[in-house]
Amino acid sequence: MVQVCLNGRRGAADGAVVPLTPQAMADSAAEAVAAGATDIHVHPKTPCGQDTLSPRVIAAAIEAIHARVPVPLGVTTGAWAQPDPAARVERIRRWTVLPDHASVNWHEPGAEEVAAALLDRGVGVEAGIWSGTDGVARFADSPLGPKVLRVLAEVTDTAPDTAEDSARALLTDLGPAHGRPVLLHGEDGGAWPVLRLAGRLGLATRIGLEDTLVLPDGERALSNARLVAEGLRQYRGCHPG
Repeated sequence: MVQVCLNGRRGAADGAVVPLTPQAMADSAAEAVAAGATDIHVHPKTPCGQDTLSPRVIAAAIEAIHARVPVPLGVTTGAWAQPDPAARVERIRRWTVLPDHASVNWHEPGAEEVAAALLDRGVGVEAGIWSGTDGVARFADSPLGPKVLRVLAEVTDTAPDTAEDSARALLTDLGPAHGRPVLLHGEDGGAWPVLRLAGRLGLATRIGLEDTLVLPDGERALSNARLVAEGLRQYRGCHPG
């Protein structure tokens, strides 16, 4: 499975190719799915381009994307979008249109409560486990671990020469991960080395403008679809099957 991560925390300063409005997200998602993506991760934005958990903004993004493509769609619940854990949970409880899944960064305060609120609403949870944090240990001790949809193993090492080693170390630390499927991905300079490692290991992965703005040769990516097409080529070239 290759998930497309449409925009992340990026904004207008990262270029016009980064989709920030519901319509732009829907267009980009449709192109990425046509290129081979089978799952979508998106950060809904305020009109000023800020990540938010606002029920109105979440609904607009989900409705726009699902009107174009039928594949599973997930959103962020990152603490930067709503720093107060209690307010984060309250906003999730007020969502009027639900995503198929949502990512929860396990190293963030309130992760357990946020994940529980999502599960109570029937929303799948992607457990975001970042390298270089205590997320691994906290997730290992979590009673919610067996209930998550999958683990997002995020390698925060952006150095191309060391990101693969960091990814292998993270996977070792994760161990059985409560028996849940693992999606392995990197970011910026580590995005392509980690994607290729995921292919060699037969793990799900993701690619998109959230994780990198460039193709493997350093050329600026003009769309999420271009990243997905190249990601699939690289992934399949490394996949043992």
